[in-house]
Amino acid sequence: MSVKEDFFYYGREEPAAEETGGRLPTALVFPGRKGAALSTLGWQAVYRLLAPDTELAVERFFISEPGKPAVSMDSDKDLSEFPLIGFSINFEEEYLYPVRMLKDSGVPALASERPGFPLVMAGGPVAFLNPAPIAAFFDFFWVGEAEAGLKDLCVELKRHIYDGGSKDDFLELIKDRYGVYVPGKTMNKVKRAVVLPETNAENNQVPLLTTPAYSCFISPEAVFKDMFLVEVNRGCPYGCRFCAAGYIYRPPRHASIDKLKEIVELADPPKVGLIGTALTDWPDLLPYINWLKDRKTKFSLSSVRADGLTEELLDTLRASGVRTVTLALEGASKRLRDSASKNLEEEDFLRAVELCASKGVNHLRIYIIVGWPGETDEDYEEFACMLEKIDQARNRGQGKKKKQYMRITLGASCLVPKPWTPLQWSAMPSEKELKDVLSKVSSLTKKYKGIAFSGDSPFQARLQGILARGNEELHKFIMIAAEKGGWKKAFKYYEGDLENIIDHNLDKNDPLPWDFIDTGINKAYLWREWERYQQGVITPPCPPKGCAECRSCGMYKWITDEAENH
Repeated sequence: MSVKEDFFYYGREEPAAEETGGRLPTALVFPGRKGAALSTLGWQAVYRLLAPDTELAVERFFISEPGKPAVSMDSDKDLSEFPLIGFSINFEEEYLYPVRMLKDSGVPALASERPGFPLVMAGGPVAFLNPAPIAAFFDFFWVGEAEAGLKDLCVELKRHIYDGGSKDDFLELIKDRYGVYVPGKTMNKVKRAVVLPETNAENNQVPLLTTPAYSCFISPEAVFKDMFLVEVNRGCPYGCRFCAAGYIYRPPRHASIDKLKEIVELADPPKVGLIGTALTDWPDLLPYINWLKDRKTKFSLSSVRADGLTEELLDTLRASGVRTVTLALEGASKRLRDSASKNLEEEDFLRAVELCASKGVNHLRIYIIVGWPGETDEDYEEFACMLEKIDQARNRGQGKKKKQYMRITLGASCLVPKPWTPLQWSAMPSEKELKDVLSKVSSLTKKYKGIAFSGDSPFQARLQGILARGNEELHKFIMIAAEKGGWKKAFKYYEGDLENIIDHNLDKNDPLPWDFIDTGINKAYLWREWERYQQGVITPPCPPKGCAECRSCGMYKWITDEAENH
């Protein structure tokens, strides 16, 4: 299908308010500020999917001031006036905002206290990571990719309501549907909804991302000012053992260069942001950004792998005005990188640093993760040597003639063991232990000119770990946070044992709150990967031609079964 047939883009314009006669008033809520929403591709993709439908009247909501009702930015209607309220939730720390927005708008936060409409649903990555902590607040979850049937479900709800049907009857009707989780009613495993991949005949790469997301809006208010976002690939072949995106978005899929060209031609934006978890693995990356450069369209890349940063790619980036490059080292030592299955050689990383310096990159961002299971002082002694090598690589690249150092910012985040990763069984270090290791890393940077340090918040990391791995009981903690004004106050007033969620390793046969979701990845495979982490054994990335060449994680059989069923 040509992109033009269903292209939907407003640019800097705002949608005109429309009459809702005969259409279902639908609130699409982003639990954050407008600027963040306008730079979030998932939320915009859902809007683009639902808003053009003639049976739905979709309006946008963003977070309101505490104590004030949430109001549509399209019509000034209160949230409580909408029979369908959908939240797009990306991060666990956002959990308190839907609760607060509902309560402030006069809508009971708990689903058990809403026997009639509105019907409140949630989607986004957390819906197929672990929806258990927020299950009490939502009537149902869309589990998976919106393009795989969400619009049809919303249209079905509209017709059900207009035919006089009740909310409970509708939930009974959909409780066992593909991609649907109705808390308290769904008893079977919930299959993640996925748009099944196709073969990419252009370069024999499979699978193909048939529905790449792109922005509906650009705005000077956005976090990424006036930037049009396009999705280059979804999923990641490397399977780094700490990264949920490498597992929950399997199989990895690349977009067609022709389709992405058509999207940009139709939108004709001032600047394009390429989004993907494995940008440098896209075989058409260089031809595409050269095409953008030839049409005088500015662009930026979300991130690049050090071993994918070629001289030709960097020359193209620099010629297009890119001044900052981001590289992820992740583990402080080779041992930790191997345990994480980072599939990155030290030599490739140092070569990328030297290349950036030689090509006049102004600012290099380097990211590492601290708090790995089994990390030791020796790992950070090795990292001290690595910092010296990074400084030397920068000096080699710049040569003696250049007076201005390439600035380097070393960002350190705390590892959060996420559901659906091999580290989901791992404990987290204490807040003090995380502070100590961050302080250690910070001190290592001080001897180097032009290297700054930026550290994560251990409190926020452990909070994220609790919210990511908790069960249904955690909704009480979230309620307190919404009512008392924040997470720190919730820790003060909550009477349960939160630390127990993250302070010890789990056993192989321990039930996990997210076991009822079927993502396509075998739990036994994840456990083997956890064992390989502890042994420091690398697993090769997914093969370029897709699951048929590998068949190790369960995704090939899962996709094959889904193709037969749909």
